[in-house]
Amino acid sequence: MPDLPEPRPLSGHGPARVISMCNQKGGVGKTTTTINLGAALAEYGRRILLVDFDPQGSLSVGLGLNPHEMDLTVYNLLMERDVAIEEVVVPSGIEGVDLLPANIDLSAAEVQLVHEVAREQTLQRVLAPAVADYDVILVDCQPSLGLLTVNALTASDGVIVPLECEYFALRGVALLKTTIDKVRERLNPRLAIDGVLGTMYDGRTLHSREVMERLVQAWGDTVFHTVIRRTVKFSDSTVAGEPITSYASSSAGADAYRQLAREVVARCLGG
Repeated sequence: MPDLPEPRPLSGHGPARVISMCNQKGGVGKTTTTINLGAALAEYGRRILLVDFDPQGSLSVGLGLNPHEMDLTVYNLLMERDVAIEEVVVPSGIEGVDLLPANIDLSAAEVQLVHEVAREQTLQRVLAPAVADYDVILVDCQPSLGLLTVNALTASDGVIVPLECEYFALRGVALLKTTIDKVRERLNPRLAIDGVLGTMYDGRTLHSREVMERLVQAWGDTVFHTVIRRTVKFSDSTVAGEPITSYASSSAGADAYRQLAREVVARCLGG
């Protein structure tokens, strides 16, 4: 494990690096990582915008919002020209972190966007006014490689791939890499893979250790040194509607996400 220094304080905010949490396999820890990495970066003085880009709305629910009580969501921002991003962004309840919420309405956007001109650039267009106000914009993608995910990749500077330390999870990553390469080639030449993050790791099992070994063989230095281990505290903090960094501040899970935040700052944000 390299020595990761505490990120230096900032004198001002922006422009933001837009990072997508992307993996077409569900249940690998995308939403958990988005919430907790965002909260950990905010502890280091970074201004964060979390974008819920999954029609299931797990990110919004995980921060204590009721999906049925939202007046405006990212769907309105994408589909209605007269809606500004400032009208949709809500406080997340975490200091330094704002949220662009979503609910099931977003599933309609996938169908409606098909007929739009420059449909892949829609998210990039609506996020543009917010880039100057934040240091990091984290986009929680849905578990598919459809038009919404392509929109997120087109709007992003980097991708973090959370990957469950389990054999079937490894198999899908090649397909995801092909999609990322196509988006880089055709829509967004600046797109980079910021890192692959091993999640739900259980060091007691040979299986987890072997998968982690295979992951490092395949992806080399792209794999984050930080590994997120299995713990019941993640489920508890989700039910409580807050990040693990505040729900169980001294737990191993909170420490892991703080370490990941330091690694992301050192690797992607220039220290």
